[in-house]
Amino acid sequence: MHNRVLVTGGAGYIGSHTTVELINAGYEVIVVDNLSNSDRGALEGVRQITGVEPKFIEADCCDRDAMRRVFEEYEFDSVIHFAAYKAVGESVAEPAKYYRNNILSFVTILELMCEFGRKNILFSSSATVYGDADVLPVTELTPRKPATSPYGNTKQMAEDILRDMVAANEHLSGIALRYFNPIGAHPSALIGELPRGVPNNLVPYITQTAAGIRECLSIFGDDYDTPDGSCLRDYIDVVDLAKAHVVAIQRLVDGRNKHRYEIFNVGTGRPVSVFELVRGFEEANSLKLNYKVAPRRAGDVMAVWADTRLANEELGWRAERELYDTLRAAWEWEKHLRQ
Repeated sequence: MHNRVLVTGGAGYIGSHTTVELINAGYEVIVVDNLSNSDRGALEGVRQITGVEPKFIEADCCDRDAMRRVFEEYEFDSVIHFAAYKAVGESVAEPAKYYRNNILSFVTILELMCEFGRKNILFSSSATVYGDADVLPVTELTPRKPATSPYGNTKQMAEDILRDMVAANEHLSGIALRYFNPIGAHPSALIGELPRGVPNNLVPYITQTAAGIRECLSIFGDDYDTPDGSCLRDYIDVVDLAKAHVVAIQRLVDGRNKHRYEIFNVGTGRPVSVFELVRGFEEANSLKLNYKVAPRRAGDVMAVWADTRLANEELGWRAERELYDTLRAAWEWEKHLRQ
């Protein structure tokens, strides 16, 4: 039971990579996913990489009856909660959809954990909670700014809900991991990011432009107060990010957490500009991208990157993969999809 983990949204981008790393670390994984924004094929990729087929249950985390059956049927101490809608633009257009899904699913899981005496919860939060920070890099103590989107607001609200639930339930411990910008794919090219329709994230748009699916990549703004005028971000390899989940859940299982609710930044600590990323992709893969500069995009923060010292020291984790390798893996995955 100690080494069995329930992973909600485990067929998604970060969920599938984390499932691989959990299996590699000796955990037994139960995946719950409603496949609304993910694909069964990701779990086949997990099986091919690890040689282990994770237990899969198709269910919606907002469906209390379905989730109750999961808790009744399976013994596990720990939950990693990824299940959420994640498109910023869509959240602005359809806020109710985001609040209902992202908040209700999390509250349902937390209530069932308390009811069934399950102890450890890892929540996938986001650097969006920092908004347009006054001081960079951001630490875990950097004040959160009002969210710039309903999506970002659901991450802030879920963090607060987790803090309050842990305070009210002495058997519950939680960690929120604040991700920066996850990119790349597994080096095997068997799993990766699978955007539906037009990608919202930069790297899938880059790889789809390189593959000829998108005509041109737009870089939103070259007049920011940054070294080359484009936005600065902290791009973290998805495999490094997945490994952070393994050490964080292990910290909870071992009872090494110093507080029952903890927060960690998960990034590289190195700002990279949009132009740098595009040039890096071209160099890593020996190709040229068709791109143009477009006007700034509403809601974009000029610059944000992580101070990762807390995760480095407390979790014993650090980002290891080189950006060059990450961008190579992203292109290999794109080519794999087109085969």
